[in-house]
Amino acid sequence: MQNVTAVVGGRAAAFELGLVCQVFGLDRSDDSAEMPRFDFTVCSPGPGPVPTTSGFPIHVEHGLDRIVEADLVTVPAWPDLDRPSPPALLEALRTAAGQGATVLSVCTGAFLLAEAGLLHGRRATTHWQFTGRLAERYPEVQVDRDVLYVDDGTVITSAGASAGIDACLHLVRREFGAGAANALARRMVVSAHRSGGQAQFVEMPLPATPAGHGLSDLLDWMLANLHQPLTVEALAARAAMSSRTFARRFKEATGTTAHRWLLDQRLQLAEQLLERTDLAVEVVAERAGFGSADTLRHHFAARRGISPVTHRRTFRSA
Repeated sequence: MQNVTAVVGGRAAAFELGLVCQVFGLDRSDDSAEMPRFDFTVCSPGPGPVPTTSGFPIHVEHGLDRIVEADLVTVPAWPDLDRPSPPALLEALRTAAGQGATVLSVCTGAFLLAEAGLLHGRRATTHWQFTGRLAERYPEVQVDRDVLYVDDGTVITSAGASAGIDACLHLVRREFGAGAANALARRMVVSAHRSGGQAQFVEMPLPATPAGHGLSDLLDWMLANLHQPLTVEALAARAAMSSRTFARRFKEATGTTAHRWLLDQRLQLAEQLLERTDLAVEVVAERAGFGSADTLRHHFAARRGISPVTHRRTFRSA
């Protein structure tokens, strides 16, 4: 995955385009040997000046030929939802997808993919404000209204701007390994990994808790103790809450359950150990908190679709 393009239409969503440029458009290979380098371009059905939703224009040099050539086509939001897209653009997207290119949308970019027929029969998401509209306009799309992003193989759709960053980093992790995604996240000063299944809308990111028992401190402690058997009851006691209150506060703070959050973090740690060490799978399972190699294999297959050994072989080769 080297040739990457971002598609803009009659108007460009400046912020969403910027985040795609941050992930794929900057050469950071000098910062870390793990960071991939991309041949990145911005393209449009009509090259030349393109206005943005923020009031300033950008100059786009490339036309639709870059879509057909790309390994990855990104659609960083699509502001003109009520205007039919150029047929040549839709055909270029279908051609790229037919040739095996990966397609990734941010926010309302899912509408362009649906218009091109690329989401037909697929699970997909968009910004929570537009999920109902997407489902009504394209009933053949299985719209997931709550998640940050959906990875459906060669098609990835994501919610609002920050979820677009999550989806892009997820794709980097999937294609280049945890080391590359983590290095890129550190450079961008963002979270290295948020599961796509997390909720889009969180009313209280930092809930008020008694002094010394804030969930931010507890989350840090949990990350440092993933190898231990962490039960909800024990975590609630550490946070000085009842189990019911803890479960509610945890979901308010993270958008997911403690069990799922721990599973995501343990899988991420297992991936890093598989990629960066020669530890046996049994030892990786113990250090990541799975207890046994069989449990690790079960969760790896369920959430990643491959075995730990296959993951290690794939990313070691990459």
